[in-house]
Amino acid sequence: MDWDKLKIFHTVAEASSFTKASTILNLSQSAISRQIQSLENELKIKLFERHARGLALTDNGKYLFKTAHEVITKLKDVESNLSEEKDKLNGKIAVTTVVSFGTTWLTPRIQEFMSLHPNIEVELIFDDKELDLSTRQADIGIWMRRPKQLNYIQKKFVNFNYHIYGANTYLEKNGYPKNLNDLNKHKFITYGRGAPSPVFNPDWALKLGVKDNKKRKPVMKVNSVYGLLLAVQSGVGLAALPDYIAFNLPNITKVLPNESGPQTETHFVYPQSLKNVARVTAFRNFIFSKVNEWKF
Repeated sequence: MDWDKLKIFHTVAEASSFTKASTILNLSQSAISRQIQSLENELKIKLFERHARGLALTDNGKYLFKTAHEVITKLKDVESNLSEEKDKLNGKIAVTTVVSFGTTWLTPRIQEFMSLHPNIEVELIFDDKELDLSTRQADIGIWMRRPKQLNYIQKKFVNFNYHIYGANTYLEKNGYPKNLNDLNKHKFITYGRGAPSPVFNPDWALKLGVKDNKKRKPVMKVNSVYGLLLAVQSGVGLAALPDYIAFNLPNITKVLPNESGPQTETHFVYPQSLKNVARVTAFRNFIFSKVNEWKF
């Protein structure tokens, strides 16, 4: 079996799309299609079924993907163990987390880490979908849930709290709520369809203080945490925001600070193959020291 064809098949299966695989592999869709067809002819089986939303693996395709994934994961581990100088503070680390936390809290602190460790190259990958650390799409994940994978090392990071916030200009014009009933006098912005991780209960603020499990009707919806912050800052209305994105911003105020939303438990995650690698340990120690300084 041709190894290059197998790697192309694995990428297409993960992406469920020739278009996405084309971008990842930097190959044309026609070239990828030819390689898949050649692999199917070689194995005398059909690997994919086409449907309106993309591609779906056949039963044979699922079996081949599972085997290929295990092989690629093992090879990544071997490559890591053979090529990395574990005790030296150099090389590259790729860190992934959700867009809102990565852009507003993590990025501003990376310069200090790079100053402490100038020989470590940092790549930040922000995505509300979790990347596969076992195939080294990233080395480290700051995830908004406890990982289910047994081959990952994980350590509790921090709990994110949510509160209701409003722009100072909006509150000066419309009044500062003093109790839950006052919230009914205000406009609310909430998360739209496809609310991003880690927003597990996006409508809690709309239901706060409302009887019979009803909820207030929002005037605007945004499917981005950062977009929601900008809407609040522009004076559209009140919204539930994570404290890490709103804390200490001069133009917005926490409303009814004793009323908090559901907590999000976060975890610092990396593969077993990177255990005791010096640059990973250095980043872990640094980021935990920074989060301990910060009062979420």
